[in-house]
Amino acid sequence: MSPAPATDAEAIDSISPDSLAIDLRTAVMRTSRRLRVEATGETITPGQYTVLAQLHSDGPRTPRELAAREHVQAPSMTRIVNALAEQGFVSRSAHPEDGRQIQVCITPAGVEVLEEAREQRTAWLAQRVAGLSPEDRLTLSRAAQIMQQMSGR
Repeated sequence: MSPAPATDAEAIDSISPDSLAIDLRTAVMRTSRRLRVEATGETITPGQYTVLAQLHSDGPRTPRELAAREHVQAPSMTRIVNALAEQGFVSRSAHPEDGRQIQVCITPAGVEVLEEAREQRTAWLAQRVAGLSPEDRLTLSRAAQIMQQMSGR
């Protein structure tokens, strides 16, 4: 005789927080990586995208502040900022409080390329979501709400 099927409560109780955390981390990282690679385009790199997004949401920053937020070394951030400046996506100016430093600001062209990249990412993800069943879309919608709550939004 086969064992009785697990009830919803038993199934829920069998999900350990540690194993769920591993599954969520893996899924989020893979999805994030795919979004970065599939939808950044040829205009900007994933690293440049994150710098533009930071500048757009947080305002002007020094290269040191950007490097700290991105967890990269200062020379790496200098290369990113230089490339963005060459493309006209950021501008550099003297820091208003410390003339020895520079501030990096997103330009209107930078805002435009950032918005295009965001639209590409949304379209890429929407295409995949459209292929899901209505039940799976409902589950993902609820999961997205829960994840936003967990991350403090």
